[in-house]
Amino acid sequence: MAGSSVVLAPSVQELAKQGIENVPEQYLQPNQDPVVVSNTTSLSQLPIIDLGKLLCEDAIELEKLDNASKEWGFFQLINHGVNPSLVENVKIGFQEFFNLGMEEKKKFWQTEEEMQGFGQVYVALEEEKLRWADMFLVKTSPLHERHPHLIPSIPQPLSSS
Repeated sequence: MAGSSVVLAPSVQELAKQGIENVPEQYLQPNQDPVVVSNTTSLSQLPIIDLGKLLCEDAIELEKLDNASKEWGFFQLINHGVNPSLVENVKIGFQEFFNLGMEEKKKFWQTEEEMQGFGQVYVALEEEKLRWADMFLVKTSPLHERHPHLIPSIPQPLSSS
């Protein structure tokens, strides 16, 4: 793409720690007014999708999945067979990772050649907006795209998950 290059976005968590009072312009998305919710009791509950029913080709559950994807953009998946303690360990591990100091997290910083790891690689165009988020990207499948060198240094319990 002419006039573009891969650039590392700054850590959003570090920007927030600086005590900024306004979100930097490059993160403001056009035509997106903030949602103001005054009465949370009128909100629908987060969609819950049952994988067991989907695997049995339950038409109602398939319709729920379609609606959740279109209307919410996400959902809670139940009956997926993943051990609850593994799910909890992953949540704890990522919280611990994102609570590390920046110097420690930089060991996992994404690079122009390697998009797996910590950060937010993006293709920069002058008018392109950034996401107000930090992430940690690890591919687990297919096997040839795994980068096991990222895992041993990650704090427990993530590295054992």
